[in-house]
Amino acid sequence: MEKRSIIHMFDPMPHNSPFDLNMAADAGFDVLLPYSNVKLEEVNGLVQDAIFSRGPAGVKRTGIFVGGRDIGMAMDMLEGARKAMVPPFEVSVFADPSGAFTTAAALVACVEKQLKDKHGLELKDQRAVVFGGTGPVGLATGVIASLAGADTTIVDHLSIDTALEKAAEYNGRCGSALKGTYASSEADKARLIANADIVFCTAKAGVQVLSASVLADAKQLKVAGDVNAVPPLGVEGVKLKDNGAPLLCATNSRGAVGIGALAVGNVKYQLQNRLLSLMLETDKPVYLDFRDAFLRARELV
Repeated sequence: MEKRSIIHMFDPMPHNSPFDLNMAADAGFDVLLPYSNVKLEEVNGLVQDAIFSRGPAGVKRTGIFVGGRDIGMAMDMLEGARKAMVPPFEVSVFADPSGAFTTAAALVACVEKQLKDKHGLELKDQRAVVFGGTGPVGLATGVIASLAGADTTIVDHLSIDTALEKAAEYNGRCGSALKGTYASSEADKARLIANADIVFCTAKAGVQVLSASVLADAKQLKVAGDVNAVPPLGVEGVKLKDNGAPLLCATNSRGAVGIGALAVGNVKYQLQNRLLSLMLETDKPVYLDFRDAFLRARELV
């Protein structure tokens, strides 16, 4: 009799995400085991308890998911889990804190596709600005875009020091080349997008970041992607289901198009499901983070 599939879900926060629990169940795992308030130093012991209790056949039906809200902590936990493995007792591990890796991968992949389809361009050497760039999704978006070759700036809405610190931290972690700045006023935003080719809006839900008056200052905008699904939406003129619709508010950027939250969310949902399913399908353990998410997202779009 084949052993049931089990996923151990590590989360440093007080509660595991219901979204992730639902996704794991829908991906085919039989047993979901959530762990809250997990500390980095506890990962080694938890992993080894999980791998040594099932035997070589059982580990093929076992996975570990890392959640939380801090993408740096999730990356550290993923690496801690990798180091805890003792082959042949080795299981797959997937990190996706706050859905940041899959959301960011879906967003960048959707923008990349529209950039190619509508403008015949690659991400390489495009000027990209990430509003909400110091949050989990924004940081992951910035890193993915930068590693794909875009000249990428992450934006904090209050503090340039926060933006610069986050850019330096994740450049060191990931080998990206992020720049950091802030935008606390409409004039700051207009200055930032004046010469931007791409805008990623990953700011807090329910806050309009880019108004029509700000977008009118964009001179060469090609694609704007927004992950905010709560009114008011983050980019004025971008509707929830838009996926390459003309962005009429960008009056001085001929051919600019928008991508809405539901278009991104559709790819994100498929992507997270695919990566969770992969943990059950693979014969060789895999360790999945934003890099793997972006590769799969490119296939999905």
